[in-house]
Amino acid sequence: MPTPSTEDTTSPLARYRAFLREGRLAYQFSPAAGRAVFFPRLVCPFTGSTALEWRVSEGLGTVHATTVVHPREGAPYNVALIDVDEGFRMMSRVDAVAPEAVHIGLRVLLRVAEGAPDEGPQPAFVPAGADGEGEQP
Repeated sequence: MPTPSTEDTTSPLARYRAFLREGRLAYQFSPAAGRAVFFPRLVCPFTGSTALEWRVSEGLGTVHATTVVHPREGAPYNVALIDVDEGFRMMSRVDAVAPEAVHIGLRVLLRVAEGAPDEGPQPAFVPAGADGEGEQP
């Protein structure tokens, strides 16, 4: 079980955030269900088992759905559902491109971004291939 080196955590959310502070996207895996579990929790939603393993994602995924939000004040931004290669879907955003340029099927790579002070780091993505890393979109 990979453990964040920066602190000892007890709740699944605290452990997830500790991994993010290290720049890694962690998720749980249910051996009983044979599949990934995300968002972190105490009990597998598929089997009810409490035997969940922590794993670390490679950080690659594909945009499943996207929309552009136009707030009353401030610049537009995208909200995207990302199918992470390890078998779970998460809501996030894609940075480093215009919100309108994000499209279904776009390959993306994790980049941990600073969140609000009370929330800590947040998972965000950039198009894969940016900075020469990951697979080409």
